[in-house]
Amino acid sequence: MPRFLHTADWQIGRQYSQFPMEDGALLAEARLEAVATLARLATEHAVDAVLVAGDVFDAQAVSERTLRRLFAQLAGYAGPWLMIPGNHDAALAESVWTCAQRIGAVPSNVHLALAPCVLDFASRGFMALAAPLTQRHTYNDLTEWFDSAPTTDGLLRIGLAHGCVQGLLAESIDSANPIGADRARLARLDYLALGDWHGCRQVDERTWYSGTPEADRFRDNDPGFALLVDIEAPGALPVVTRIETGRFRWRALEATLSVASDVDRLAGELAGVQSSDVVSLRVAGQVDLQALVRLRAAIDLAHASVRHLQADLSLLRLMPTAADIATLDADGYLGDVIAELRDAQSDGTRPEAAGVAAEALNLLATLLLEGRGQAPAP
Repeated sequence: MPRFLHTADWQIGRQYSQFPMEDGALLAEARLEAVATLARLATEHAVDAVLVAGDVFDAQAVSERTLRRLFAQLAGYAGPWLMIPGNHDAALAESVWTCAQRIGAVPSNVHLALAPCVLDFASRGFMALAAPLTQRHTYNDLTEWFDSAPTTDGLLRIGLAHGCVQGLLAESIDSANPIGADRARLARLDYLALGDWHGCRQVDERTWYSGTPEADRFRDNDPGFALLVDIEAPGALPVVTRIETGRFRWRALEATLSVASDVDRLAGELAGVQSSDVVSLRVAGQVDLQALVRLRAAIDLAHASVRHLQADLSLLRLMPTAADIATLDADGYLGDVIAELRDAQSDGTRPEAAGVAAEALNLLATLLLEGRGQAPAP
């Protein structure tokens, strides 16, 4: 029974410029480590081939060192690796692929389909129909030729493509590189391995997106997996098993605060983060001064525990109470200023001025609390 490991969207060479250099470097390194994990899994599960459905590289401009490091990660599996270019690493006349070939970085067991072709692996029980992208964007279905492509009777027909299955995304999304939703049926494929969608997703009983093996964004679409695919015989339905491969978990947390228990709930959630988490936190609503102090303390503790945490409090309004103002010893003129800023930030008729007032109030309260040794750094 032929067995495959389906993966895609490695995005090797991706830069994480939105993060501090230390965090970005570790996230980029994790993508290479994920490839080594795939090689180990392919050997452990004794697969007949690894199907890599495009976007091996994040861009055409990848250093020679990165190219050599990437292909070195494949050493843990000696069987065939089938690779096609995707939209990020399209098979242009001069591309990341031609560079890799020129410097001799591509191992002999890596089969690059840089043009549409049928790859014959009769000794392993299958033939692969490959539809690589030869430019970044196309608007015709590059898998259409699968329907009439001849293959040997008794061998599995495996499709390998990179693009957007028509009708799968919201109608408002205009995606290039279309793939017919019924391609597996029309082309009599036993399995269609797809790349482009970064989450693990089933299209139909014979068509899957594996997703990226290492999460790279905050979208909650099931990244961090590879697919183990078992097919008993030509015509039999594939048995697909998800295998976790990701090292880091990207989490988008959002909260709207209005009462003290909301802050307690969010603080409890932040206390549960782990060292492998990459967290985006967005907080809206309003809090009094003491609640803000507790929130910032919780954020500081979480920041020390995770791989990376970015917190956006721009939509959170500080509404200091009379007790807060007394705590700040902000009587007289200073108390009047705080009261004016508190009112101004709630003025819906002047949103820009309200935002400035909110920032000024937050800063003023923080400075006063830090002067009293009561506030953590913002």
